[in-house]
Amino acid sequence: MKSTFLRLLIAFLLIQSCSSKKDILYVQDIDQANHTELHFETPTIQANDILKITVSALEPSAAIPYNKATASEGSVSNLELMRLEGYEVSETLTIEFPQLGTLSVQNKTPFQLATTIKQRLEVEGHLVNPVVNVRLLNAKFTVLGEVGRPGTYSFTESKLTLLQAIGLAGDLTINGKRNNIKLIREMDQERTIFHIDLTASDWMNSNSYYIYPNDVIIIDPNNPRVKSAGFVGNVGTAITVVSVLLSSIILLTR
Repeated sequence: MKSTFLRLLIAFLLIQSCSSKKDILYVQDIDQANHTELHFETPTIQANDILKITVSALEPSAAIPYNKATASEGSVSNLELMRLEGYEVSETLTIEFPQLGTLSVQNKTPFQLATTIKQRLEVEGHLVNPVVNVRLLNAKFTVLGEVGRPGTYSFTESKLTLLQAIGLAGDLTINGKRNNIKLIREMDQERTIFHIDLTASDWMNSNSYYIYPNDVIIIDPNNPRVKSAGFVGNVGTAITVVSVLLSSIILLTR
């Protein structure tokens, strides 16, 4: 009788520790997102962003005064050096640009800032038909919790999806809670919290599909992981504890 009870108790503990496919598999209704239109809004420039701005013209020498002198011509792949030589956006959302002075970047995307600089260079008679490129150099995101490699990651792509970001962090561990990913986004003096269910596909048509600079992704542990972190420790330890208790009861009741 006692051995039967012990076997039932062990089976119960094992069942409690299991997760079903619906808790593990990503975007299980992915067909619902098939052929849906993609929507992407380019993030506006934020304080402390570092921008690389290049100006070129038909006569290269004419554009020299409008570009920062750099020491990285032979090592353009050195992103850290490029950041040191970039334009840092002030807390008041301005930059100091050669010949044009203080420029406001408030509520502007990199493309819109490039358009503004180009227009001023033309209207004020600085250059004829210049080409202006603006690029964000210090875009990064942070992933915390149940992933293979938690940490902060830099990216230079204009578009990076949430799944790509999680992939860079080594994917969720088997203990990651997939149905309530937290995404914290701070932009334009406002903080927004997204709760994302990776087992469904509806989030793929939301503002959380693409990662924005400075996003923070938090992966909570699932219930089995939380339980294993408690006093008992894990299922094996729980079984050992129960066995010792039952053995003690048997000895005491003889």
